[in-house]
Amino acid sequence: MNSIKNEQNGVTRKDFLKGTGALFLGAAGFSAFGGAMSLFGSSCNSNTGGVIKLTYSSFFPPTHLNSILAEAWIKEIETRTDGQVKIDFFPGGNLTPANQIYDGVVNGLSDIGMSCFSYTVGRFPVNELVDLPHKYPNGYVATRVANDYYNEFKPAEMDETHPLYFHAHGPGVIITKDKPVRKLEDFNGLVIRATGVGATIVQALGASVHAASQGETYELLSKGVVHGSFTPRETLKGWNHAEVTRYVTDCYQLGYTTDMYVVINKNKWNSMPNNIQNIFTDVSEEWIEKHGKVWDYYDKAAMDYFLSLGGGREVIEVDDNEIASWLAAVAPLVNSHVETLNTGGLSGNEYEQYLLDRVQYWSDKSPPMEESVAWVESEVLPLTATRAT
Repeated sequence: MNSIKNEQNGVTRKDFLKGTGALFLGAAGFSAFGGAMSLFGSSCNSNTGGVIKLTYSSFFPPTHLNSILAEAWIKEIETRTDGQVKIDFFPGGNLTPANQIYDGVVNGLSDIGMSCFSYTVGRFPVNELVDLPHKYPNGYVATRVANDYYNEFKPAEMDETHPLYFHAHGPGVIITKDKPVRKLEDFNGLVIRATGVGATIVQALGASVHAASQGETYELLSKGVVHGSFTPRETLKGWNHAEVTRYVTDCYQLGYTTDMYVVINKNKWNSMPNNIQNIFTDVSEEWIEKHGKVWDYYDKAAMDYFLSLGGGREVIEVDDNEIASWLAAVAPLVNSHVETLNTGGLSGNEYEQYLLDRVQYWSDKSPPMEESVAWVESEVLPLTATRAT
């Protein structure tokens, strides 16, 4: 196996992304930045001559595997440029907050940034279409589709930066404490924690919504304030929600994703020599695969943890006949967004059809979950152990 260096609407939606951001920020506590960077070499000093010095702001905490990949990306850039580029990494929103990272890159507060489109609701309507239900089976497919989608249409809404690559998490699931959801009518009378895109889906399915962050969800479930939560699988382990739930309804066909960007300041990009730009482009293309596999790893690890707790815990698979009625209930959400794009003079129908086609394309090419897990365990997790020491 190749080494990590060589392998390849609305206010409620903003509230949702606060919860999603909390999900990612909920991994173990923050470590000192200097110690974290020691794994990949220290940043250059001020006497650098012709060295290109860059800063990289991300909302993921340093312990998250997407931060580990970001640091490996940095190291690979520095290696392939023979030290002509040096990048200082600032995880956890320490340089710019999650919802200000894009503007921070535009305005030069950081040179590179990683965050979510939906933290700035309405600013990226073309890219926000990616987040809506499109039958994503896993994070690998969502990640691949997000990159193809941008590269196909290159929406003008991103012209203030130079995009490097994108990644996206696996689909949401319904987790419940003691009331299993097997059919559409089972949603009646339930109170489900959800925000943003998830909230609109839950309401369309017939349940009531209790808006709360992921950080509040454990207590809400344990005290019976809510019956369940609509959430990425990762929260079962990352937030310990598996401890206070007995059922997971795997309805990936409905699951939202969250499209995340890695962008670089446009002026900084344009100032770089072509050979340096080509290295950034090549390494970024290779890292798409890695992020997709990391998201699959997180989903698999969370489901394994849920089932390992026993106690009658059950994963409910919604069959094709049943899911058809669920899809009919949420179809207006996608249709409304597409129509909004059309009304604004954009090609909403074309965008939507392209997304559906690419989901099918990458679903047929997606590596087995076991392959992604094995790769992460052999190539990424050892980096976290090295950092811990």
